[in-house]
This record gives sequence, structure tokens and C-alpha cells, in this order.
Amino acid sequence: MVILNWNGRALLEKYLPGVVKHSMPYAEVFLAENASTDDSVAYVREYFPQVHIIQNQDNGGYSRGYNQALKHINAEFFVLLNSDIEVPANWLKPVIDFMKEDPRLAACQPKIKDYTHPERFEYAGAAGGFIDKYGYPFCRGRLFTTLEQDE
Repeated sequence: MVILNWNGRALLEKYLPGVVKHSMPYAEVFLAENASTDDSVAYVREYFPQVHIIQNQDNGGYSRGYNQALKHINAEFFVLLNSDIEVPANWLKPVIDFMKEDPRLAACQPKIKDYTHPERFEYAGAAGGFIDKYGYPFCRGRLFTTLEQDE
């Protein structure tokens, strides 16, 4: 599992404890450090020595930061996790089991819930991702300004 970080100490303080607690032993946790100028790395080294730190040479942005880090990891599956994600207990094992059951699968994700309204999907967790001919998104999870409840 790789978490990209750039000047995100406050996010790491808030979310990393839960990620570590609810992800191990199913995955090793890596911090892809994108040339932060805050004390994020010192914080992780002090409080989470089990988290591996990959130091990117510069801040290449979101996709380049992840791509640089992934070159240093040898794993059967990769989990790219934003630094502002709260994960529940047992979130990762079902995803890994699902991937192992069907070798035709190339990618999957768990449900992503709205942080302030956990009974609803977060837009990023919507399924489908279609855009109509007028440029409006429609998909499971969101239609215009309406977020679907998880039923």
C-alpha cells in the first residue's frame, strides 16, 4: 500500500494510525514522500517505524509521485491510498481476496463513503463514471448534486 505525501503531517496524524492498524498484516505500508518541506517524514519515522519511506527526489505531482514510488516496491497487488482517507476495520482483506479469486481482474476498489455523511457514497466512489453528451456526469453514486445512499 502506498500513500503519497506532500506537506501532509496533519493528515498523517489524523488518518495514518487507522490505516496502519486496519491494513497490517494484509499489506506493508509505504509513504511516497514527494519532497515535503514540513516535518512529515520525521513524524512518520518517530511514530510509525513500521511504515517504509520512499523519498522522491522532487514533487512531481500526483501520478508521477506514485509512479516513482511504485518502481521501488515488489508486490502482487498495489493499493494507492490518498493521505486523507479513513479506513474501517477489515477493509483490505476482502479486496485482496476478491482479486485473488479471479485472475482476470486488473483493478478494484472498496466502497468510498462521504466522510461527513457515511450513509452516502463519496462521488469518487461512484461506479460507472459516464458523461452524457452535454457533459453531465451520471453514474451509480451521484447524479448532479444528489449523492446516492449506500443500500
